[in-house]
Amino acid sequence: MPIFEIEQYEVHAMKYRVQADSEAEAIAKLLDGKAEAVEGSLEYIEICEDLGLPTDEYQEVTDELRALDVSVDEAIIPSIRSIMEIEETG
Repeated sequence: MPIFEIEQYEVHAMKYRVQADSEAEAIAKLLDGKAEAVEGSLEYIEICEDLGLPTDEYQEVTDELRALDVSVDEAIIPSIRSIMEIEETG
């Protein structure tokens, strides 16, 4: 039986620290990569269903998912970033 490696979009939150004169300046510095990540603050929030594989490029997979009663959006297969069959090792 084949083995597949699947990437799923997830929403995470990370805390950062930065010195700034205002909240806006702090955000600007963060977006410019000038903030320091707080170690151990990465937190899983939820699966991101707003992104996914385009159904028009994965029509066969989309049809199979629907046949398996899996809810598939008209435009995307929700939360899936990529899928690839891999060779079994070992």
